[in-house]
Formats: sequence, C-alpha cells, structure tokens
Amino acid sequence: MRNKVLRRTDFMAAARANRRATRRLVFALLLMLAVLGYLLGWGVQLAMGHYPPESESVLFVSRWGVMCALALLAIGSIWTGIAFRSGDRIVLRLTGATEVSPDEEPLLHNVVDEMAIAAGIVKPRVYVLETPALNAFATGMTPARSAIGVTRGLLDSLNREELQGVIGHEMGHVVNWDIRYATAVGVIVGLIALVSDAALRSLYFSNRSRGSSSGKGGGSAAIVMIVLMAFAALAPVFAFLVQMAVSRQREFLADATSVRLTRHPEGLISALEKLAASAQPFKGANRATQHMFIVNPFRNFRERTNRLYATHPPLELRMQRLRNLGND
Repeated sequence: MRNKVLRRTDFMAAARANRRATRRLVFALLLMLAVLGYLLGWGVQLAMGHYPPESESVLFVSRWGVMCALALLAIGSIWTGIAFRSGDRIVLRLTGATEVSPDEEPLLHNVVDEMAIAAGIVKPRVYVLETPALNAFATGMTPARSAIGVTRGLLDSLNREELQGVIGHEMGHVVNWDIRYATAVGVIVGLIALVSDAALRSLYFSNRSRGSSSGKGGGSAAIVMIVLMAFAALAPVFAFLVQMAVSRQREFLADATSVRLTRHPEGLISALEKLAASAQPFKGANRATQHMFIVNPFRNFRERTNRLYATHPPLELRMQRLRNLGND
C-alpha cells in the first residue's frame, strides 16, 4: 500500500497533483503570514495602549493589524516575484558551479541531451562543481530556463547508466516545476521566520517599556499577547516542517520520473547506493541550498536528529520504492 502512488504509470497526473498541492501550500503559508501580521499589528496596538474610543475590551477589529497583514502580504508577494525572476542565478552563485561546454564534458552533455529529449523540454544548461563529493542539483524557474549541475566526484565515480539515473532525477525536478515552487515556499518560510523573530523582539521591548498591562482590558490584553507570542514562536517551526514534508514527497516523485525517462530503475538505484556511502558537506553546499541536491550534503547531521526536520526521505526507503516500481 505504501508504494501505491509510485506504481502508477500516469506520472504527468502525479506531477499536476504535485503542483496543485504546492499552490495550496503557498496560499496556506501566505495566509499564515497575513495572520501573523494581523496579530503583530493588534499586539503592538494593545501594547501601546491605542484602543478605539468606542471599544470596551481588546476584542476589536485592529486597523494596525489589518495594515500590518496587508503590508506583509505585499512584501511576501514582491519577494516571491523577485525570487521567481532571479532565483536560478542566485542558486548557481551560491553553489559556485561553473558552466561547461560539450567539448569540456561530452559524456555529461550527451546524457543531459538524452534526458531532455525524453522529457520533451529544451536542454538545460550544464554545470559542474569542482569537488570530490558525490552530488547533483537542478535549478530554474521554468523548464525553458533550467540548469543541471553535478559534482566532479559524481562524474568520476558513476558509469553511464548511473549518471542517466541521476540526470533523470534532476530532470524530474525540472519538468515537475519543483524548483519554482520550492523557491517560492522557501522565500515565504524565510519571511515568516524573520517576521516572527521581529514580533517576539518588539513585543518584549514594548512590554518592558509599558511596565505592566494597566488600563482598559489589561487581563485580556495580556492573554492576546501570550497568544501572539505563542503563534510567533510556533509559526516558523510549523512552516519549516511543512516545507520539509513537501520536499521529501518531491524526491519520491523525481525518482519515479527518472525511471519514466530512463526506463531503467537499476541505474538510479546503483547511483543512490554510491551516494549513500559518500554523502558529505562540500564548498557550495549550505543550509539554504541543501534541499536542492539529490542527497542532503549534511545527511549525517540530519540522521542524528528527528526525521521531521529532514529535507530528503531516507535513501534506503527511496531505493526500496524504486525496486518496487516494476513489481505490480
């Protein structure tokens, strides 16, 4: 039952469902950002003692809250739009990857050509990271503006079939539009964390400056402040956990897409076995880009912590699901 989704042959329907789920996630995160903004504006208004003259309690529609919610929605939308326009260039700069020509890496270009033809998209740009670590990544806001990067260690360690499996996986992220939505979600999650931190700091200092919650609705105001502080503390954690859960599901879909493109699951399984034995941090990998690689460069650290925080599903589970693809 656990492998039911991956045994389906309608990968395009799965990709469409994946994109719909991510759009709902983006909407939910934006809504969370708006609620955080409203609570922040409302809390600051209470902390400053600016009650509407006609209000007898803290339960009123806060103009400050509405303005703060709209402001954060606007900032989140603009920030996401900027990420959509230049996210691929930012990622490539962060990784330190270098674009290579067909003359420099003929085998790599040939495999990328094959996978692009199988996927029915324009060939992505090809990059190499000069590190002995074994890893690969994809970026691009659209399939027409995409890039695939691999490490030197991966090129030196994998045979052609294994390389096809890895490139097919990264091509899966491109054709499923994973990177576009991962960028949007990452931007909003980062903004929620930033605003939550600012909210907690501002409430702390405003409460210290007031000294006590005296005056109209003092007890109720204190309760509102506690609710706001709890939401501000938990919102970034919840948003991050949801983001990681979506990232893990995308890895399963990219693995399945690789099999659809290559018709050969053994190549990717063999590649993952090699990657499982050699995943390691390297220059160009950081916490901002870790979810974009085929395996987490900081895998050993994550495995010592709760899997809820993992950006990727366990490699053993990924290989098990790939082996089950043909066992209908």
